[in-house]
Amino acid sequence: MTFQSFSPIQMSGTQTQVAFHRTELAIILSLYGRMVAAGEWRDYGISCLRDLAVFSIFRRTAENPLYRIEKRPKLRARQGQYAVVGIDGQILKRGNDLKAVLRVLERKLIRAVD
Repeated sequence: MTFQSFSPIQMSGTQTQVAFHRTELAIILSLYGRMVAAGEWRDYGISCLRDLAVFSIFRRTAENPLYRIEKRPKLRARQGQYAVVGIDGQILKRGNDLKAVLRVLERKLIRAVD
């Protein structure tokens, strides 16, 4: 049996919505846990829409998200289905390999020790 990384969820009628698969969430939550332990991030939110799924990362709950990890399956053959978007809407990294795309955020964990 093969799994699609598309992870559609059936909505009412014939519409489907995009969601993160369990393996994708495991990768994202692993990074999230390390960043929480480092004191960088404090909250997250997940949105599953018709064309994309978004994992939003917050420093504080009441703020705008610091980063958004987006999954757009329709862009799989073009720029890549995963993207990390900054607070200003700038795309920081895009590709089809989620781990490679998230490395742009892991660099924030590496700090110089005095």
